[in-house]
Amino acid sequence: FPFMILQQIPFTGQKQEFNRPPTRTVRSMSQSSTDSFASVHSDTSDDESSPRDKLQKSTKGPSDFCIKNISQADFGRKEIEMAEQEMPALMNLRKRAGGEKPLTGAKVVGCTQITAQTAVLIETLAALGAQCRWAACNIFSTQNAVAAALVKAGISVFAWRGESEDEFWWCIDHCVGTETWQPNMILDDGGDLTDWIYKKYPELFKNLKGVVEESITGIYRLYQLSKAGKLSVPAMNVNDSVTKQKFDNLYFCKESVLEGLKRTTDIMFGGKQVVVSGYGEVGKGCCAALKALGAIVYVTEVDPICALQACMDGFRVIKLSEIVRHIDMVITCTGNKNVVMREHLDKMKNGCIVCNMGHSSSEIDLAGLRSLDLKWVHVRPRVDHVIWPDGKRIVLLAEGRLLNLSCSTVPSFVLSITAATQAMALIELYNAPEGRYNKDVYLLPKKMDEYVASLHLPIFDAHLTELSDDQAKYMGISKHGPFKPNYYRQVNFSLSRRQTLTHILTFNVSDLFLFFVITGINVLLTKLTDRRSSEKLL
Repeated sequence: FPFMILQQIPFTGQKQEFNRPPTRTVRSMSQSSTDSFASVHSDTSDDESSPRDKLQKSTKGPSDFCIKNISQADFGRKEIEMAEQEMPALMNLRKRAGGEKPLTGAKVVGCTQITAQTAVLIETLAALGAQCRWAACNIFSTQNAVAAALVKAGISVFAWRGESEDEFWWCIDHCVGTETWQPNMILDDGGDLTDWIYKKYPELFKNLKGVVEESITGIYRLYQLSKAGKLSVPAMNVNDSVTKQKFDNLYFCKESVLEGLKRTTDIMFGGKQVVVSGYGEVGKGCCAALKALGAIVYVTEVDPICALQACMDGFRVIKLSEIVRHIDMVITCTGNKNVVMREHLDKMKNGCIVCNMGHSSSEIDLAGLRSLDLKWVHVRPRVDHVIWPDGKRIVLLAEGRLLNLSCSTVPSFVLSITAATQAMALIELYNAPEGRYNKDVYLLPKKMDEYVASLHLPIFDAHLTELSDDQAKYMGISKHGPFKPNYYRQVNFSLSRRQTLTHILTFNVSDLFLFFVITGINVLLTKLTDRRSSEKLL
């Protein structure tokens, strides 16, 4: 059974309070809109009070959860069942590992998007023996009906759509549940949960077996802790797995970015001038989708390799300051901060759309937009007009938070790939023998990536060709895989030296020799360039 095999595989390799709009204007829905759709995707309710101010009850009486409306559970269950049809890997794991219960005794505290797709993951973990408590990593992405369905199924959930910043941290704090329940595993998306436990409940790390993180923002935080010698447990980097980079980051964003923009703005893309900041896998997906609908796409990049890729894909690489006065839309997807600043926003033309496809709202200068000289008008859910004194306005989507998960639905099949990878990483970390992992950040082995991919092939009726013994010997690999070396992955080129060393822990001797040869050449070229520059100056 795959789980028994995986256990033998050594892995080498300040909060800001935002002003809330005083009123809400609800966008009208067509008559064909169903009750199920409205219950899941609408953030409106006759009761505008905060759920944390109300007594929470389920059919079994008062319970340990905090959601918007438990009565929406039946609608949420329908959404989860629909998602299950497009998430074959997780359903497969339930069947294959349901009897063994490899997560028996695991207490998983999670902070991810709470959607129908993540509900399938959460319920899969429960089916494999884990106890789960969950909070949302995004104040706008929670599907209230899905949260209700999870609660009705016995999962403690602390989340609702449209949380304030204060409520967001309140939910995370109550999810940890330090008085009655202590976790031994963390599944995080963005690092907020891990950071909260590290700062407020550091003693919990004594019982924690590990952290599984899926976003680039969270991974950077973990590497910073590791570099400072403050990482208390092993951590698994799901973000840089091939199954995450090549599928979730690319295809997921390629399809969902258009839907998020259409739902919120009703924009036509043909002929529009768009800047996409960042040409990683997310940026590639966004650019491809926009170009296909006739948009004129520009790319901003700091990495010469990604910039060269953009050029060869037919996009002009340019600085934002050079084109900002003419663009109709800017989409950030760098995972960094301060990408679109007030100086850029001041120069944008009337009606320019500003949104973010990265994990955190830090990419856009929200503090600058909250200055007293600008006026905010709430137009419809997740759409605000920010108006300048001269009457110019820009359209800000989801208050700078993740566009697709805040403003649209998402493709279940692609999320199945990432969710299955997360589940496998949790199983491996939880069942790993003492000493297999140090207090550092690890990458998934290629064998696990390939196994997750194989679980999704049957839905396409795909048939793999099998290597002959002679072919496998010629290539120097096993006929059953892995078919790529462990260093084959889509990794951001901005990794620190420590991260690079972590990545090469799985190299064989020849790989390591090649790595140092290339590194030496780069050092020599850098010195030669510096010498020539000095000679020119002289």
